[in-house]
Amino acid sequence: MDNSAAKKKTCCESIRDFFTSAKFLIYMGHALSTWGDRMWNFAVAVFLVELYGNSLLLTAVYGLVVAGSVLLLGAIIGDWVDRNPRLKVAQTSLLVQNSCVIACGILLMVVFQYKDQLTNMYNGWILTTCYILVITIANIANLASTATAISIQRDWVVVVAGQDSSQLADMNATVRIIDQLTNILAPMLVGQIMAFGSHFIGCGFISGWNLCSMCLEYALLWKVYQKTPALAVKGGQKEQDQELKQLSSPRELENGQSPEESSQPLMADGVAVVSRASTKETGCCYQVTEPLRTLKAGWVSYYNQSIFFAGLSLSFLYMTVLGFDCITTGYAYTQGLNGSVLSLLMGASAIAGICGTVAFTWVRKKCGLIRTGFISGVVQLSCLLLCVASVFAPGSPLDLSVSPFQDLYSHLVGDRGVLPEADHSLTMGLTGDLLVAGNATMAPAEELPQPQSYMSVGLLFAGVIAARVGLWSFDLTVTQLIQESVVESERGVINGVQNSMNYLLDLLHFIMVILAPNPEAFGLLVIISVSFVAMGHIMYFRFAFKSLGTRVFLCCSPEQKAIVESPSLPTTV
Repeated sequence: MDNSAAKKKTCCESIRDFFTSAKFLIYMGHALSTWGDRMWNFAVAVFLVELYGNSLLLTAVYGLVVAGSVLLLGAIIGDWVDRNPRLKVAQTSLLVQNSCVIACGILLMVVFQYKDQLTNMYNGWILTTCYILVITIANIANLASTATAISIQRDWVVVVAGQDSSQLADMNATVRIIDQLTNILAPMLVGQIMAFGSHFIGCGFISGWNLCSMCLEYALLWKVYQKTPALAVKGGQKEQDQELKQLSSPRELENGQSPEESSQPLMADGVAVVSRASTKETGCCYQVTEPLRTLKAGWVSYYNQSIFFAGLSLSFLYMTVLGFDCITTGYAYTQGLNGSVLSLLMGASAIAGICGTVAFTWVRKKCGLIRTGFISGVVQLSCLLLCVASVFAPGSPLDLSVSPFQDLYSHLVGDRGVLPEADHSLTMGLTGDLLVAGNATMAPAEELPQPQSYMSVGLLFAGVIAARVGLWSFDLTVTQLIQESVVESERGVINGVQNSMNYLLDLLHFIMVILAPNPEAFGLLVIISVSFVAMGHIMYFRFAFKSLGTRVFLCCSPEQKAIVESPSLPTTV
């Protein structure tokens, strides 16, 4: 009896400890954050389409502004994350992001309520100003969201996991599963609210959600910070205002700081005069050009990393039309698939992505982290061969006699009245994968001709869905390689540059579709996409072979850890 009672008590205590642990609190905060992000990213594009008279112009402008901003400012955002204390970064980015979304939601509510009056004021300039403000504030919210993702997912998670690589892999996989689930459920919720209510109610709901979520996330961040003492000390921090000044000298030495670093606060008074003098000597030009130097230094540092080819390989996977974005969805409509079938395919894609995250943790334990990336690449490329086969299968619209620039030329030179359907799906895709459902509601009214065979489109989506298993496993592999290989003081800037690289290749794939938007050329885009994915995995193979040599082919024995990590403070309480 006593033994069973003790076991029962131990089980209850274990459950209680898990739900109060820093790891679970991070999951909760991430779920709240991504749920709000997914709702907003889906809704803002729908709102912009509705406001501009069912035109996709504002949606396309918003997508380009967001992508361009992250591309240019990714390294600067990452450097800001590195230079400042962790808690300050997380709290500031959280407050800025949610405040911008709330302000944008209130502004959209005003525009929806008084659109007719605003249109007549000053020849519509007031309404145009509102559009500009909405896009600007939404872009600031996205930049703050980028800072939050770099801080929490790329830094806090590593510290909470401590020296345990397996625990880090499990946390990364859990975070990715949360992303997958919110990616589907959050747009469904806000879509139902807008469908059965109105856009005005949708704006109000999103603003209210972000206000409540901001308070809860703020409290969760504070609890995680209290439970994880290691978060208070940033290794190699570039500022002198470390958050735990009460740490003793032996503890500083244990954390890997040199005597010079630990004595910096004691020398602060003497250095202050020199630093002020040097600041005056630099002048205004130095201050103005500092962001440019930060940008250059970030890209140079990224290039010099040992995981450069691994990060570059992940970026190359963004140069593809074989994702579940609106480009592929628009092509599916031209091949006779309806919204019901596409929604089922989206669900299958999400399940495949979750299977990929689960497979990552299992394969990593059996084969090691670097080999997991190699195996994931082989799986993804093998599945994408089905997409290549679909180009030549019965029912494929591939027609090399039709110029891929025909639609673009006719739109620029003549026939300006109606945009081609492919361009519609393209501009919707600029806002991200979440607009698939929105694109489904905007299907053309007229019936499209049915293809002679569904074999081609069937092979295409079979390959795309099956490849998600390898894709998400590979993504998690590269993410953890960056987390484990990059020094703590450069974690932010390297991940910022990685985000910029991803957006750069993503923009290139949209440009590729702009140049060849007609369905007859989609087969060529598929072949180009598979070629870029193959080049990406060749780059990763070069990284893996350089790291392991011929041992990369020994898929049943985990490699020895190549990165020697310095001791750190106890991670969690």
